[in-house]
Amino acid sequence: MSKDLIIVESPAKVKTIKKFLGKDYLVDASVGHIRDLPKKTLGVSEDGNFEPEYEIIYGKKKIVTRLQQSAKKAGRIYLAPDPDREGEAIAWHIAELIKKQNTNISRIQFNEITSRAVKEALENPRALNENLFNSQQARRILDRLVGYKISPLLWSKVKRGLSAGRVQSVALRMIVERERERQAFKPEEYWVFKAMLANAQKEGFETQLWKIDNKKAHVGSQEEADNLEAIVKKAEFKVDSVEEKERKRDPKPPFITSTLQQEASSRLGFTAKRTMSVAQRLYEGLELGAKGTTALITYMRTDSVRVSKDSQQAAKQWIVSSLGKDYYPPKTRFFKSKGSAQDAHEAVRPVDPLITPEDVKPYLAKQDYSLYRLIWERFMASQMAAARFWDTTVTVSAANTLWRSKGERLIFDGFLRVYSGGGKKDDISLPKLTKDEILDLENLTKDQKFTQPPARYSEASLVRKLEELGIGRPSTYAAIISTLMDREYVTLEEKNFLPTELGSEVCDLLVKHFSSLMDTTFTAQMEGDLDTVAEGNKDWVMLLKHFTDEFYPTLDKAKKEMATVKAGKETDIKCEKCGKNMLIRFGRNGAFLACSGYPDCKSTANFNRDEDGKINVLEAEPVIREKVGICPDCKGDLVMKKARTGSRFIACDNYPKCKFSKPFSTGIPCPVDGCQGQIVEKGSRRGKVFYGCDQYPKCDYAVWNYPVEEPCPECDSRILVRKSTKTRGEHLACPEKKCKYWHKLEEE
Repeated sequence: MSKDLIIVESPAKVKTIKKFLGKDYLVDASVGHIRDLPKKTLGVSEDGNFEPEYEIIYGKKKIVTRLQQSAKKAGRIYLAPDPDREGEAIAWHIAELIKKQNTNISRIQFNEITSRAVKEALENPRALNENLFNSQQARRILDRLVGYKISPLLWSKVKRGLSAGRVQSVALRMIVERERERQAFKPEEYWVFKAMLANAQKEGFETQLWKIDNKKAHVGSQEEADNLEAIVKKAEFKVDSVEEKERKRDPKPPFITSTLQQEASSRLGFTAKRTMSVAQRLYEGLELGAKGTTALITYMRTDSVRVSKDSQQAAKQWIVSSLGKDYYPPKTRFFKSKGSAQDAHEAVRPVDPLITPEDVKPYLAKQDYSLYRLIWERFMASQMAAARFWDTTVTVSAANTLWRSKGERLIFDGFLRVYSGGGKKDDISLPKLTKDEILDLENLTKDQKFTQPPARYSEASLVRKLEELGIGRPSTYAAIISTLMDREYVTLEEKNFLPTELGSEVCDLLVKHFSSLMDTTFTAQMEGDLDTVAEGNKDWVMLLKHFTDEFYPTLDKAKKEMATVKAGKETDIKCEKCGKNMLIRFGRNGAFLACSGYPDCKSTANFNRDEDGKINVLEAEPVIREKVGICPDCKGDLVMKKARTGSRFIACDNYPKCKFSKPFSTGIPCPVDGCQGQIVEKGSRRGKVFYGCDQYPKCDYAVWNYPVEEPCPECDSRILVRKSTKTRGEHLACPEKKCKYWHKLEEE
């Protein structure tokens, strides 16, 4: 009798599912997408019907042949890729390629890879969802049209090898415009006043200036500050009011994709790409000793905060038995998803809440354990009782000013027992005070401050903003960021996005000539339209026709009117050799200055921009000629050199005849579990040296300070870093964000 065949997209799932089903089913994997639009041609009909020309992806023919052979022998076929648009598309293409061998094909999906979920899915198969597939197909064709039509234009006007993307170009605009806001920002002076007061019992507390003449306090100059100081020092400080009340803080909902990426970035230092990679492993299943291959979390691409009743019951069981009944709320907690949420899947949660992080720690790599712990704690906290605080607010009057102090005392930690989420504070206590009580002024301080420009986007804040604007979807956030980095349109500077010169130029050209495409509202509306296609309420061909009716004329106009900067973009910087204006040019290693008098004058220089966006010409670095070895290619001398970005590297002294080179290695192994790389010296595009794994982009581990091969005694970091600060001097510190360990180097 023929066995039924289950086809998933990941080989890791095969092992996990076989564990549940045994020998009753055949289980195979497509290893992701097996068919796509061609790489070298547009692959989309332009006669109005947008018919795609799909082809088998390079390297996948053997997999397709194997699946076709298995389908021929199988009784019934169940297509079980991930439960989203991409998964539906994978299933659709598999069906198209195996239907000649077997037409008995059904679609199944599950939110978690457990015996119950898989068997339940097999009992409830369905037909392929054509609307969901058409939504994915429309998105793919939209992206292909934008990329294949605009990219060649950028090649001809700016530099070969560039690309434009429908969604990532809007994200690039956000990053560029934030940088322009920073450059245009004019700091404003203000003064902060604090007073140390004491009651008759000599119990002291600190208070801060709140209001002047019953208006929000604003002291904008030294003169104003000195005048106010003179008035306050002579004034009588008297308690104006004392307010006391109990406050509760409810837990946050369990993770969705965007909040998981944000929290993993801020708490674990993970990139969005790394978060999704680790989450994929936790979802598909990992070896847990005697338990075998076990899936630990539900599907990680979701925008819903809904969770199952079974998971809520399991959470209640753990909370009551481990912490006590006071830690469980009077009623089971339910959270409401945003109106735009598709709600197709549950929130990201542990498959079995009774499997604690400590249960699996011995079997997991550090990053797998860290992310599982984050997900488990967030989910468990979401089902717990509120934390309760006793708040005291004291208002003090002095002359025409009001001063305010806030005290906070934790009454009951509730969900904070498991997951603080960065919100737990130490108790801030105030002495017992009564209205009209006279207080002594023990000390008065005034500090000059200046307003700060808006912060650059971090991965977490960029994902948060994209989600807020309705740009992209849970499955695309990591890809958007990776594409911007891979195209070298942005760089990370101390974990914040900084647009490169190239990124800014491309953004400006696209905004000028493709204003609708670069508009956040337009892009968000397109996401909504794609959702409508998925729901069966919009025709995908008409959506594409409506888009191209505006896009094609805009493209034709841009081809004629877009200015070329391929030869260079003029600046007001004068060439030191001939006095002609320097041009910004885009080379293989980034932007640089070149004389407009080329080829008569071949003067070049590196540059950066200051905080105001002004160009600063960098002095040429002296070449280091330190001999460090023998070249393995030509037996010449290997010498230490310095790159334009400031980092050292080793190269053959016979260059350009011999082009052997390698990065300067610290000799320290990469501390990431399973990585075989070494930490090498690198330089950012703004000339700041940092230290990263030589296996990038496979491994993105990096630190800003020189690494030392010494384990941290307080956490499981395998390295420390050498730092120097005014307060601590030369010292070693743990690079992990949450670890505060450090020790001095004075005696070494």
